[in-house]
Amino acid sequence: MRLPTLTEIKVRLERAALAFDAWVNASLYDGGQSTGEAYERFQRVMSRFAVRGWKRVALDLTSEGVTIGTGGAVLMLALAQPAFQLTSENWLKQQDLAVTFLDRYGTEVGRRGIKHDDSLKLDDFPDIMIKALVSTEDRRFYEHWGIDPIGTLRALVNNSRGGGGTQGGSSITQQLAKNLFLTNERSLERKINEAFLALWLESHLTKNEILKLYLDRAYMGGGTFGAVAAADYYFGKPLKDISLAEAAMLAGLFKAPTKYAPHVNLPAARARAADVLHNMVEAGFVTEGQIQTALRNPATPVTRTRDITADYYLDWAFGEIKAMADAGKLRSDRVLTVKTPLDLAIQKRADEVVADILRKSGDAYDVDEAAMVILDPDGALRAMVGGADYGESQFNRATDALRQPGSSFKPYVYSAALASGLFKPDTTVVDSPVCIGNWCPQNYGRSYAGRVPMWLAVAKSINTIPIKISISLGKAMGISHEARAAKAGRAKITELAHKMGITSNLIDTVSMPIGSDEVTVIDQAAGYAVFANGGFRAKPYAAIEVKNSSGEVIYRHADEAPERVLSPQVVADMNFMLNKVVEEGTGKRAQLEGVKVAGKSGTTNAYRDAWFVGYTGNYVGAVWFGNDDHTSTNKLTGGSLPAQTWHDIMEPAHQGIEIKGLPGLKDSPRAAQQQASGGPTAPIDPNASAYGKLSRRSFEVISGLNGLFRTVERAPAEPAPDAPSGTGDARKTGRKPGDRAAVPPSGQLRELAEGSRPVGGFTEVR
Repeated sequence: MRLPTLTEIKVRLERAALAFDAWVNASLYDGGQSTGEAYERFQRVMSRFAVRGWKRVALDLTSEGVTIGTGGAVLMLALAQPAFQLTSENWLKQQDLAVTFLDRYGTEVGRRGIKHDDSLKLDDFPDIMIKALVSTEDRRFYEHWGIDPIGTLRALVNNSRGGGGTQGGSSITQQLAKNLFLTNERSLERKINEAFLALWLESHLTKNEILKLYLDRAYMGGGTFGAVAAADYYFGKPLKDISLAEAAMLAGLFKAPTKYAPHVNLPAARARAADVLHNMVEAGFVTEGQIQTALRNPATPVTRTRDITADYYLDWAFGEIKAMADAGKLRSDRVLTVKTPLDLAIQKRADEVVADILRKSGDAYDVDEAAMVILDPDGALRAMVGGADYGESQFNRATDALRQPGSSFKPYVYSAALASGLFKPDTTVVDSPVCIGNWCPQNYGRSYAGRVPMWLAVAKSINTIPIKISISLGKAMGISHEARAAKAGRAKITELAHKMGITSNLIDTVSMPIGSDEVTVIDQAAGYAVFANGGFRAKPYAAIEVKNSSGEVIYRHADEAPERVLSPQVVADMNFMLNKVVEEGTGKRAQLEGVKVAGKSGTTNAYRDAWFVGYTGNYVGAVWFGNDDHTSTNKLTGGSLPAQTWHDIMEPAHQGIEIKGLPGLKDSPRAAQQQASGGPTAPIDPNASAYGKLSRRSFEVISGLNGLFRTVERAPAEPAPDAPSGTGDARKTGRKPGDRAAVPPSGQLRELAEGSRPVGGFTEVR
């Protein structure tokens, strides 16, 4: 058989290609013809449905409406998901814990939970109370479906006219949704969630159930929650016995409980009550004549002092108890008594100092908010300040606000450095330019100190050294590439920070070692407590012991074993270096006379956050100043108001108690003096049988007198001379606790006082 030649094969291929091309062309032509004919048939059929004139306009509008509505429904569903995720099948049952809180001396300090306010059924509420509330807070409550556009518009018009602003824009259902599920954070996301949750509540509860929950859950000032508790607190009588004037005054508290609390500002409370009475007339609930007696004889509250309420503390403690209950640690008991480590003397001092400093220096520094947490070295929560005004905002900035720590994060870096064995406090480090990729941190004065011991780098808050440490930690793992070594080093730092108490997610960025990630105030206090207690993790806690309704102890914190996270040598070295920060570095304003103090200041880029976290052998305190909207302050630094606040709270807290030293450091002068004198150095134990009949206040007075006598004994014959502005503490400058702090020094003095400053391109300063 003869094989075809190459020429024959080529001819055959060409013919095959031509045949395929002809087939494709014919198929496309036939397909086009068929499609055209089909389209013509379709047009003939659809022409029967053609409309013109107004019918076509209506059809087009309907079509567009369906399209836009479908898109809107998809968008609304996406926005609703975060809100609905906050609900669960037992969302209301989760609120049924009834918890009574005691302070460290066993004195009742507050209650939390839904049960303690629901002793009165809605049918037993006085009619005037309900009418006063609805006319002022939500006049169309029984008509709308959770959101009231008409009421919101009316409130906007009323407020724009300057008519006193007595009407709010949120419905009662929206306010209840916020109380049950959300915080007071001012954000668009919260308002969106609030709106969807209001709709959800309306679909699951009746109007009367919503109203009852709101009357029981709302904060009413003075540490009271709910109208029943408020009537007893302000007027000393059951809610069902209140008068019209008293009902109007209580109704005026729902939106601004601190501003209009009668025991705080009686004239403002009475003016607000008058607005409520006029609202009742406008709503048609009462006549003008019926309110005249109430206007002529306004409500008068029983005599009350401005009690210490520790509301931020108790809110957080209640959350911890709920978490313990959910974890099964409290069996199935729902009525509980919790003994806390709360020290009302320290709590009162913390509240007063924070409020005083914000009042006197807030405008000068353009700062509106502050937060503080005070712990024992083992994590026991002594006091908490969650914001400037609990009545204005129950959002707890000490536990829920994530803020950049700046240089106050650096101790975790130096702890990792010491734990690696590569560094010691006297190890020479080089402050010189360093870059990771195109990111190059700089120091405050855009200059470099050259070769310095590591303890001095800590005290002066040099920025380049923590970055170099992260690189060294990675290279010690055998990684030669500098950027990859830095990444591995940051992983070691993150791991240690989490072990020490940081619970927030630390994002791996090149600037993380100098404090660009976000943490909470309570986590910072917990992290530094490791240095104060000798190296053990100090998880903050608010329950020393928990008893059920029968008085049986069902939980003791003492049963939980501590976990070591740092070696004694690392703790001793860190205490040496952080003590240098207070004695010779950026934390000088935190110095306490005769007491060893260690700590670290921190200020973030554009002066948005200012921190001081310090500790002694007795207490650990973390202080933060800033603004909720993250706007810049007026050059507020961690070494100024935060350090001053720490000092002004801790100075009296260390009076009349046994002064404990810091692990690895020599005893403080006051501790040595106590040991030498053999006098009474320990605080009086209120649980000891010899003192069983004295009240907690008696112990505080006795301890205060003890501290006063010892202060007089060591007072100098002549006052100490003033120190330069911004470089000394209150004792040296002649300032008394609570006096207005000096504004940050300028020029060279300020550089010496603070050590570093924010520069473009990285987030960190002191």
